[in-house]
Amino acid sequence: MADADVAIVGGGIVGLATAWQILQRNDRRRVLVLEKEPHVGMHQSGHNSGVLHSGIYYRPGSLKAINCRTGKQAMEAFCAAHGIAYEICGKVIVAVDERELPHLERIHERGQANGVRCEKIGPQRLKELEPHAAGVAAIHVPEAGIVNFRQVCLKLAELITAAGGQVVCDAKVLAIGRGSDHVRLKTPRGEFAAGFLVTCGGLYADHLMQLAGIEPAARIVPFRGEYYELVPAAQHLCRNLIYPVPDPAFPFLGVHFTRMIEGGVECGPNAVLAFAREGYRKTDVRLGELCQTLAFRGFRRLACKYWRTGAGEMWRSWNKRAFVKALARLVPDIRPQDLVPGRSGVRAMAIDPAGQMIDDFLIQPAERMVHVLSAPSPAATSALNIGKLIVDQLAAQGGV
Repeated sequence: MADADVAIVGGGIVGLATAWQILQRNDRRRVLVLEKEPHVGMHQSGHNSGVLHSGIYYRPGSLKAINCRTGKQAMEAFCAAHGIAYEICGKVIVAVDERELPHLERIHERGQANGVRCEKIGPQRLKELEPHAAGVAAIHVPEAGIVNFRQVCLKLAELITAAGGQVVCDAKVLAIGRGSDHVRLKTPRGEFAAGFLVTCGGLYADHLMQLAGIEPAARIVPFRGEYYELVPAAQHLCRNLIYPVPDPAFPFLGVHFTRMIEGGVECGPNAVLAFAREGYRKTDVRLGELCQTLAFRGFRRLACKYWRTGAGEMWRSWNKRAFVKALARLVPDIRPQDLVPGRSGVRAMAIDPAGQMIDDFLIQPAERMVHVLSAPSPAATSALNIGKLIVDQLAAQGGV
């Protein structure tokens, strides 16, 4: 007899949300979550900006757009029901010069198409909302918010356990085997069998698929995002969230200012190649993982295309004044002494063999399996709805 009806590999917010949604759909299902770390939510789920995204940026009809809108409402309701602090504080997306106005207009059009409450504003209204921000125009998004997604992960794990599910930590999956009616998982905590498997491996999503004998449609390349924090005397420079107009060809939002739910203001991130999949520090290097990245044809093609952008990101990584200069485009009053080094996060960027970045959620089903290959931002905001999407795919195979 299998140990579980459904095993989920990965105790980040998407994996935990999926387990919780399975139990919401059918509380008789035996659900097992396997997490390789000592605690849940220790990687992307616990190293993000904590923003409840509105869905304004995403192509209408994309999985990001669909899941972000519904997922944000579900996340707000979940936090309210379970006493997790969150705040709908609003954000501004700022065009610093007239060259950015066409891109700003396209973002506004996407927001309207996605049902986001947003409005174009001029410099005077921008000053009222963010007195230290500078720009020729902006979009005000009053429904954007902030939360601590690690707290959401801890609550989900608690609820899963209370409902009869299992969350097993220190259980890195070393091998995946398939039988006629089950999937078998080998871990340092022993072997587990399940009728169906869901992998939500984040930075190791492609590796888990390969363990399962499935060829991933893309490979994961890790990009480190480094943050500074405003010193207390400079925190008045940002009231809530101040974002630039992003480069439409590059799926990163650019350095921005984020007020955090616990207090304080983060500034960043940049986006530089990490030399390990969990390379949170500049000195973190895993030669095997780095060689895999450099040998991947898709990454080399991407690097050739964006080498100027990449060089600028690397320069800001090593030069604080260059980082401050980028921030000063949005908030001219900022000075190097206003910033102290903050945390870092690593983003799992899915890149296909042609060198294209997969800028949407990518979920690959297989027999008795569902693999979440790519779940970039706004996956945390969208997690509860992504969980529903995965449960629907399991249900189509008879797994729920």
